[in-house]
Amino acid sequence: MTVPFVAFALLLVFLLAASLFLSASAASIAGSIRYAGPIVLGMLGLVLMLAGRAAIGGMLISAAVAWFGSGRFRRTQAPAPGQRSTVGTAALEMELDHDSGTLDGMVIAGRFEGRPLNQMSLEELLDLRMELAADNESLQLLETYLDGKFPVWREGLHADDRDRQGGTPASSSMTKEEAYKILGLEAGAAATEIRKAHRRLMQRLHPDAGGSSFLAARINEARDILLSDHD
Repeated sequence: MTVPFVAFALLLVFLLAASLFLSASAASIAGSIRYAGPIVLGMLGLVLMLAGRAAIGGMLISAAVAWFGSGRFRRTQAPAPGQRSTVGTAALEMELDHDSGTLDGMVIAGRFEGRPLNQMSLEELLDLRMELAADNESLQLLETYLDGKFPVWREGLHADDRDRQGGTPASSSMTKEEAYKILGLEAGAAATEIRKAHRRLMQRLHPDAGGSSFLAARINEARDILLSDHD
């Protein structure tokens, strides 16, 4: 009786799964695929327990629970797609995409006020750079953007201009609100979230990995400011 019972139970499980699959929307199916393995394994364990194979069935159910739990843990640890950080200066408002590491933004003061950087020509951006010569933070942020957008833009600079590149940003009074924006976090984030965001950004932007010394310094400053409340 055991073998026919198991076969009948498996058939019922298959028919139920097929019915749910056919009646579900494409979005629901896509969201449920990740659960298919643990569910099938757990159902098989339940069938075996009902069939009198309690030991094997219990092992399969335990394995299914562990499988499901590990999948949820991995999804919890993964960074949310599309996350962005905001870096602002007196003349520029920039956004950093965490997924791609690209920087973009807008001019918020001066002759080019209101112009998105991605709609400005290289000649206009170099004119903006000259206009920002007295604003060290805005200047370094713009040069970081230029490095990513036009990698060879420095080749036309005079020697004295090149000698000024690569310095660390001047000290500034970064607020906690700015620090949260730079790390792409909500206000009140826990210390573990602050460290994770800092580590994730530094993996992309550390100078040793070809990143920007200016942004790396700002990210470090943001981390230090926010972690000071957790000491």
